[in-house]
Amino acid sequence: MKPIVILGIFVADTAYRAERQPKMGETILGNSFVLGPGGKGSNQAVAAAMAGGRTHFITRLGKDAFADIARATWAKAGVHPEVTEDADSYTGAAYIFIENATGNNAIIVAPGAAGRVSVEDVEARRGLIESASVFVTQLEQPIPAAHRALEIARAAGVRTILNPAPAATLDDAILRLCDYVTPNESEAEALTGLPVTTVAEAEKAADALMARGVGAVVITLGDKGALYRDKARSVHIPVISSGPVVETTGAGDAFNGGFAVALAEGMDVVDAVRFGCATAGISVTRPGTAPAMPSRAEIDARLARG
Repeated sequence: MKPIVILGIFVADTAYRAERQPKMGETILGNSFVLGPGGKGSNQAVAAAMAGGRTHFITRLGKDAFADIARATWAKAGVHPEVTEDADSYTGAAYIFIENATGNNAIIVAPGAAGRVSVEDVEARRGLIESASVFVTQLEQPIPAAHRALEIARAAGVRTILNPAPAATLDDAILRLCDYVTPNESEAEALTGLPVTTVAEAEKAADALMARGVGAVVITLGDKGALYRDKARSVHIPVISSGPVVETTGAGDAFNGGFAVALAEGMDVVDAVRFGCATAGISVTRPGTAPAMPSRAEIDARLARG
């Protein structure tokens, strides 16, 4: 199988659980704290490697203790790092608030060195991107780097996935480079200006994105599963539950990593969406982001149960 190449950021997640978020100027007591690996691109690379994909991850790190966490995380999952070390910055960090009763989250990201990922970093890995089966990126690193990487991948005939998170204003020139765009409900709404609270509304948002040049759209719908829509078909895949929800923070990243692996293995795209849903459905039953990503054996076993 040709490699999966992912461009994105690593940050150290500092995750706080509490009954609610504090108000401005207020201090409250939390229930727990965990320090661990995060960043959407890094999480997706871990998910893809754990799901069986030969995965390379392009990013920048500082030279510090958080960079050590990154390298250890990738080594454990089997991710091949493609790192530019940046001595003039720091490895990024994220504040994650998790609501104890629901597992819902709110996040602040300070990307540090990864916020300096450049077009030059991408050009240095041109051959790797051109060799890929699937290329994946998000919007946590600077958009010019993502745009150039998508251009290189598209010109080489590599299938491209853009996970437009966090939501940002995008030119049609970028969207036209995307075989698949994979927003969640809020990101789809931000990109299209259309509400996305039902499957029917998701279909309208998907149509709006395709009208701007996207090849196909997968909108992840939380506990309603996911919608796949292209010009020929529209399929709603219900959620694939694997138990009580503990934390949803890494669910979208789990989906994208699993989806990329399934595409790289030649699965039909609807089956690939189902594979991504199963990957996400397992991940939310565990705390954390990268540490919650399931193995290929777990994903296959869940899908075998129907």
